[in-house]
Amino acid sequence: MKTVTTTEDLAAFCQRAAAEDYVTVDTEFLRERTYYSKLCLIQLALPGRGDDDAILVDPLEGDLSLEPLLELFRDPSTVKVFHAARQDLEIFHVDHGVIPTPLFDTQVAAMVCGFGEQVGYETLVKRIAKQQLDKSSRFTDWSRRPLTEAQKTYALADVTHLRQIYEFLDRKLEETGRARWVAEELATLTDPETYITRPGEAWKRIKTRSNSPRFLAIVRALATFREAYAQERNVPRNRVFKDDALVELASTKPANLQDLGRSRLLLREARKGPIAEGILQAVQDGLNCPKEELPDATNPRDKLQVNPALADLLRVLLKAKTESSGVASKLIAPSADLDAIAAGARDVPALSGWRREVFGEDALRLCEGRIALAAKGRDVSVIEL
Repeated sequence: MKTVTTTEDLAAFCQRAAAEDYVTVDTEFLRERTYYSKLCLIQLALPGRGDDDAILVDPLEGDLSLEPLLELFRDPSTVKVFHAARQDLEIFHVDHGVIPTPLFDTQVAAMVCGFGEQVGYETLVKRIAKQQLDKSSRFTDWSRRPLTEAQKTYALADVTHLRQIYEFLDRKLEETGRARWVAEELATLTDPETYITRPGEAWKRIKTRSNSPRFLAIVRALATFREAYAQERNVPRNRVFKDDALVELASTKPANLQDLGRSRLLLREARKGPIAEGILQAVQDGLNCPKEELPDATNPRDKLQVNPALADLLRVLLKAKTESSGVASKLIAPSADLDAIAAGARDVPALSGWRREVFGEDALRLCEGRIALAAKGRDVSVIEL
């Protein structure tokens, strides 16, 4: 196997890739000690099966510019194939402002083709390529050099088997006419907004038991400070302070360092210096937030009245559609969306795009009393009324 450490060798490989229909891509990275992922290795493979058709690109060794690869990522004539691409794409977008296009994600395609929900690469290798993966190097430190032969073999397998998986799924989508379904799903992955984390919106991820607007204002201010601090210094947000400590601080509302010292959950490093100052300022910002600017955690759907019988019927309909289409049920409509539809909401993903074709149209007809469901043995059928 070849490890590329020079820009010239990378450019030569990428030039070959630009003449192919597709290239498979994967990365190895570390994120345990940083806010942003640290890219440690890139794996690439071409449609051929020769020894020189798959390489490892080492950005930590030698004098290497990734510009030839970024140019390939911009090339519209070569499909870039990933499995579970989100974290890989985030790295290239954050570090270089590039999102590979056109994109194919085999995890998304596999869910559309009936392989279940969030299907793993190892499962697809076993079921499609009929091979077994050695995953013993999965949790190794990819930043350490030199890489072992076991690490290299493990990393390369993530793109060599991916060729066969892609070709199988691509044919399957063509046969079933579902390529457009996958394209709709990939629109989110290729949207730069997907990879932007705004500190002012970080509070929405915090789980709290109280929806008091003033309490949430403090939560928002603390989460905003923590996210901005973590981004600026490239440290994990939990290294600043954890979610449970954030909620505790929003409840106790410390006014000075002495109050901070009484916290049960705050890390020792956060009780002094710039983090402590940021915490105290955030608490004051939350307390002083004008009434008209207080956050509202109420979801409009929470105000809807769910018809439980109709929700149960929608679940039966979804199960029937899942079995007939072979598409993972959670990909079509999660449970919360079914309840929302039963409560009268019509702005849910299950009622638009390809999901409307598979499930949404009949879901609306069921809600309007235009169809009924009938059970015969293990099958459920739709009856026109």
